[in-house]
Amino acid sequence: MFDRLLLSISATLLRARLRQSVVAAVGVAISIGMYIGLSGFMNGLNSLLDGLILNRTAHIRIYNEIRPADKQPLDLLLEKASGGRLTHPFINRIKPKGEQLAVRNALGIIAALRKDPRVDGIAPKVTAQVFFNAGTIEVNGTIQGIDPLEEDRLLHFSDYLLGCTVADLAGSANGVVLGKGLADKMRANLGDAVQLSTIAGDRFTLKVIGFYQSGMADFDNVTCFTTLATAQNLLAQPRSWITDIQVRLKDLALAPAVAKEYMRRFDVDALDIQAANAQFETGSSVRSLISYVVSVVLLLVAGFGIYNILNMMIYEKLDSIAILKATGFSGRDVRVIFINLSLIIGACGAVAGLLLGAFMAFGIGRIPFKFDALPTVKTYPVDHDPKYYLIGVAFALVTTFIAGLFPARKASRVDPVEIIRGK
Repeated sequence: MFDRLLLSISATLLRARLRQSVVAAVGVAISIGMYIGLSGFMNGLNSLLDGLILNRTAHIRIYNEIRPADKQPLDLLLEKASGGRLTHPFINRIKPKGEQLAVRNALGIIAALRKDPRVDGIAPKVTAQVFFNAGTIEVNGTIQGIDPLEEDRLLHFSDYLLGCTVADLAGSANGVVLGKGLADKMRANLGDAVQLSTIAGDRFTLKVIGFYQSGMADFDNVTCFTTLATAQNLLAQPRSWITDIQVRLKDLALAPAVAKEYMRRFDVDALDIQAANAQFETGSSVRSLISYVVSVVLLLVAGFGIYNILNMMIYEKLDSIAILKATGFSGRDVRVIFINLSLIIGACGAVAGLLLGAFMAFGIGRIPFKFDALPTVKTYPVDHDPKYYLIGVAFALVTTFIAGLFPARKASRVDPVEIIRGK
């Protein structure tokens, strides 16, 4: 009953200075709304930028790196002559070490990887240099033979396709998806036939069934995609001929350790996503830090606004405080009254802030986003994670409580005799 009385007094004081109370609540609402809207937008944009790299990069890439021999001919010659005297070594016509680009025992490695519980999926790939015949000139390019369905499941391949679907590519025996920049170079349109030559000199004709636009000009200007079987046929290689094995793990953090394990286990080269994108990881961390700093500043500004308003309200309500204490209310009761007042402002501001934040987030998410580099993204990206709403409400209540605590302590120490004597 007594607690209800204290709450009633808090509401009375709130209504007595309704304009100031509304201003304080509006300050909280705007701060919470801005926090929710901007946090969702900044994190949505960060996710989009991260996805440009993470969604197209395997967690581990298994391949065969072409390296020079550890011991060169001169080294071997010197070893043989270490017991005697060698004056004039002559070495003629040194040839590069003959080694294939394909991963040795690729099918066996894939079968072993499928049994690894840490692996979420595997996407084999064949990569080769080709030349596109555009009239009287040859355009340098790279052909990538992929398993379209698995590539889409693991690396979001369809997000960058124009004019066709993943199923169209998977069902085409001689279809090719050209990089948008490469297609523009050759003035190729959907349905056109393009001729390409392999390094071995074999010439083939493929049908353009779609385009690929990743937003990375250096990649789009040279790359095209076919099915894995088509690429192997172009290169006159068997089905076991695979140049890259792309592995996606269930836990990205395990990539560096698992890559080293695969190198030792299968005697191959393995590159993890952290090593391949070290600079990108740094930029992503900095963007996230900026987002958190901006969010905290917005919420702290609201707290200082409530503190100033409650502080001024106490000075204006010294008479009322003196009367309360003179009629038997203790300092603790006065402190509870003003803390209740602060929490009421915070709760009302938080509710209004939730509505404002949701309106801002959905509004930003409907603004057209038109960039040639990202053709599949139609509107600005917004992260609608409920945690932003929960953090906003929690911070509003905590901030208003702390902002009201110091003025409330000051009000609880008011001496009613001095106030009444001064009057």
